[in-house]
Formats: sequence, C-alpha cells, structure tokens
Amino acid sequence: MQINLSSREFRRLLDLVYIGNWVLNSTRGNDRFRDYDALESKIFAMSPALSELWNGEVVPSRAYCEGGIHEAIALYEDNVFYEILAEELSRRDMDYAEITEENYDEIVGRMDRYMSEFEASGLQHLVLDE
Repeated sequence: MQINLSSREFRRLLDLVYIGNWVLNSTRGNDRFRDYDALESKIFAMSPALSELWNGEVVPSRAYCEGGIHEAIALYEDNVFYEILAEELSRRDMDYAEITEENYDEIVGRMDRYMSEFEASGLQHLVLDE
C-alpha cells in the first residue's frame, strides 16, 4: 500500500498516531498494546527530525512531545472530564433514572446547566455536602 501525503498532512498524521497511542496506552502501565507502540515507532521513524532512539526503539522526540501536543491532549481530557461529570451529576439528580425519550430533554437541560457552571467557575462551586 502506498499513501501520498504532503508534508503538512504527514505532520498531522504523526499527531493523530501519537494522540491515538496516548489514549490507548498512557494509563496501561506495563500492559501496553505493544502493536500500537510498534506502529507509532514505524510511523515516527519516517520523520528523523521528530523522532529519537530510546532503549533501542524509535519514539517521538522530546522536542515533539514538548511542542504542544500535550496541550491538545489536556484540552480534550478536560472536556471529557467535565462532560462526564455533568452527565453523572445530572443522572444523580434524577435518581439515576433510565434515560428515555420522555426524560432526555431534562437530562440534557441539567447537563447544559452544569456545563455552564463549569465553564464559568470550573469546580470552584462544587461542594460535598456531608
């Protein structure tokens, strides 16, 4: 198989490969998906300027990793965190009722209110009531 990419497209592909492998493997410790690591190495080896050798394997270079990609990952993680939190709090408020056509608008409305609060204040107003 041959894929023709411009330099810009190839750079975007590197970002996608790195982000994909980060999502799959960053929390797995020693139980990594090694085939994804190997594919990441293979793709990054095609860009010597953005890769380096570490413990005998080609990996994304320190310059690549420190060049802004983790800010994009962090933004994604923050968004997912707040969306999941808004959904869980909304479901809690509704006594964890099964989501149906009848209550869908209510849960979405509650989620929107939580998301508005998170956008305005983050977790500043979140309090545990014991």
